[in-house]
Amino acid sequence: MRGRSIASATPAASDRSLTSNRRGPALCLAALTSAMLAGAALAQTRSTKPASSAAPPAAAANPATGANPYAQRFASLCAACHGANGRSEMPGTPALAGQHSFYAITQLFLFREGRRANEAMSAVARTMKDDDLRGFADYIGSLPPVPPPPPAAPPDTARMKRGQELAREHKCLFCHGADLSGGQQVPRIGGQREDYLRMTLQEFKSGKRPGYTMAMGEALSTIPPADLDTLAYFVARFPPPAGR
Repeated sequence: MRGRSIASATPAASDRSLTSNRRGPALCLAALTSAMLAGAALAQTRSTKPASSAAPPAAAANPATGANPYAQRFASLCAACHGANGRSEMPGTPALAGQHSFYAITQLFLFREGRRANEAMSAVARTMKDDDLRGFADYIGSLPPVPPPPPAAPPDTARMKRGQELAREHKCLFCHGADLSGGQQVPRIGGQREDYLRMTLQEFKSGKRPGYTMAMGEALSTIPPADLDTLAYFVARFPPPAGR
């Protein structure tokens, strides 16, 4: 299992990801903001925790059983809504399978600090210490992508073509990658639940959901509601990648 944590979420690591994925200037600002948020949590921990209380990595397996404690905690705390394999079957609830740990830890931090509004998630995140943020994020980052269930009918060819045009025009493919798999602080959106994608796009457009920067709001500000629906339709049915 990868050992990514707040401590390893540095701007340098983000820069390497941005270079390898050919991200743009707006995404560089997003990476910097994410690293600053995660760094603030780490700084708070270091300033309040004595050196003698240092603990092993939060998501380390139990030497006696080989079990990851955060796998067990995810099963008891998160799976009811997000699915045991990270593929949610609950309306309006995002699939976590295939998300990146850097993105996950930043979102958990935002929920904990009240910077993202969701009553259920905020209630859960408020109970988490920094080690818990690391542990849950690392476990989420270990979940392989799970494709959506087969559609009842073949995708509408015209809507898929229009959705692809919108994704190119509004830089979705530029920021989230040609395969929409994201990278570190950028979420995987290919194959995400359509209802969740639609809701998220609407919230970014209205300003209800703040982004790391103004990039998402600006990208969506001129898109008509019908095109947002088409974009969500396309992204939700985008062919999932074979691997991470």
